[in-house]
This record gives sequence, C-alpha cells and structure tokens, in this order.
Amino acid sequence: MTSLELSRFIAGLPKAELHVHHVGAASPRIVAELAARHEGLTPVPADPALVEEFYDFRDFPHFLQVYLQVVDLVRTPDDLWTLIHGVGGDMAAQQVWYAELTITPHLHLVRGFAPQEFCEVIEDARHRVEADYGTVLRWCFDIPGDFGVPAADQTLSLALDERPDGLVSLGLGGGEHGVPRSLFAPHFAAARAAGLHSVPHAGEVTGAQCVWDAVRELGAERIAHGIHSVEDPALLEHLAEHEITLEVCPTSNVRTRAVPSLAEHPLPALVAAGVPITVNTDDPPMFGTDLNREYAVAAELLSLDEQGVADLARAAVKASFLGAEGKSALLAAIDAYAAQNSSAPLT
Repeated sequence: MTSLELSRFIAGLPKAELHVHHVGAASPRIVAELAARHEGLTPVPADPALVEEFYDFRDFPHFLQVYLQVVDLVRTPDDLWTLIHGVGGDMAAQQVWYAELTITPHLHLVRGFAPQEFCEVIEDARHRVEADYGTVLRWCFDIPGDFGVPAADQTLSLALDERPDGLVSLGLGGGEHGVPRSLFAPHFAAARAAGLHSVPHAGEVTGAQCVWDAVRELGAERIAHGIHSVEDPALLEHLAEHEITLEVCPTSNVRTRAVPSLAEHPLPALVAAGVPITVNTDDPPMFGTDLNREYAVAAELLSLDEQGVADLARAAVKASFLGAEGKSALLAAIDAYAAQNSSAPLT
C-alpha cells in the first residue's frame, strides 16, 4: 500500500471530528470574505493568499492574538451564519459526517450579540448545514479561561438559560499558564448536573498536573489536547483505566510550538500506554491542514494501514456525544466503506 493509496482511502472514509473551533475552522476564502465586509476596521487581509501568510504564528500567545483578530470579523448575525455554514461545507467535502464544533459565546456576546439572537443564528446555521451537506453539527460552549470567572458565568448562563438543541458539552480554552482549572470547578459542576459533558483543554502547553486538575476538578470526560500527560506514568494509567479520551491535534501542536516537530510528537507514546485518542484538527486552515491530512499524519506516526485508519475513525465516533442511533449508523458506514475499499482483508 502506497501513501497515495492510503490518502485516497482516508479521503473517502466517513469521519467524525471532536475538537475543532468554529472561527479557527474558517477557510481563508471565508475569512477574506468577512475581512472585505469590514475593510478598514481590521488588520486581517481581504485576500485568501494573504490570509494564509497572516497565519504564520511565532508561538502560542501570537496564535491567540491572531485568533482574536479573526473573531473580531464576526460582527453581525450574517457574519456568524456565513462562517458556520462555510465551515460545515468544508467539513462535508472531507467526509466529516459528524462534528462537535467548539464555539466561544463570550467572544461574540461582548461584541454585541444578544444571547437569544446568538443561539438562534448558530442553530439556524447548524440546521442549514445538515440540510445542504448532510453533516451533523453539535456545539461545545467554550469558556475562554483568560477572561476569568465573569466570562465563565456568562457562558454557563447562556448554556443553561438558552440551551440550544445542538449543545452537548462545556469546554475551557484559551491560555493555560496562570489559568488554574480549579477556578472553573463550580461552572463545570453545574453544567454536568444539567446533563452537559465536560471537555476542557488541558496539558496542551502546560504539564501533566493541568490534566490531573481537569480530571479531578472539572470531571473531564474527554481532554482537549492533553499531550503532556505523557510526562506522568500514573496519569497515563488513570486515563487508560477510566477511558478518558484525549483529543489529539498533531499539526496544531507543532504550529503553536507545543511540540518541536511531528517526529517528536507524543502520540505514539500515548497510544502505547493504552490511552484512548481521537485525531482532530483544532484550527485547520490556521495551521495549514485538514482532517484528512491529520489522519495521514497519525497513520505515519503510528505506522497504520487502512484498517488502523478505519479504527481511528471508529474511535472518534465511540468517544463522541452523538446519540446511540447516530453512532450505530456512522459506525456501520465506516465498516461498509472499509470493507469495500480496503486493499487488505478485514479481520
């Protein structure tokens, strides 16, 4: 099997994605369109080629700065709708049948969106994506940790008071340094009591203790990134024993300098320790990647063949918050595709 054959197999494989940010998933074409709408009010270029150059990050703080500049392009309900609908179309083109899209309401509410209006727009866009492309979207409402408890209060209130139908989880993003996970323990406790799942970022650019805190303080069911768990064998054992999945985003970790290179990425060590993982993009156009490429990266790091790649797709479905019927249907589609397209006999 050649790398080209494996790439073709990946391209057609039905997939789920569990860690992708809505603004960070907007293609240079969409970002340039939004920048053109607000020309003169933003440093973001209104040319797709220049947008790609704009995404040359020095380090993680610079990435966050650029990310917020793109967030600032979403100024009207139509901007928000256009972004989500475009992201859904790009996902469908990669055979992403289901995605849990991380969205940070606080960053939009402080820019003038009313809570009810915000939820109505994202829900309308979600339904339109499914009608137009077949891709099913769900929401993770993300607390921007750098903005502190007031932003967390606002995010939780929106989640519990408006409770859009597509909402499945509460997340915690932004910087990790100087932002203790324990600060948000009451918010996650309230969200879990209301039936939402806990999926905080932890251990992306900080050490294993941050992941321990997310598990112990926030009741994390999955960890966004969590790659520095590899530093603590006891933590790896705990994650494996309790089946706490890490949402791994290899290219993102290199582009934000969380790891020096793909060759040094801890993904193989995590898998060797029995930790459940899924493969994701995080902010794909910002990092010059997409989910198909991330599957190819993971396949190379883990020495996977077609069957191994299909298992990655199955793992994402099983770790998702999709309902039982939806999971069964997507797993059946993966099985059928693998049976019809694998060059090796399935075992």
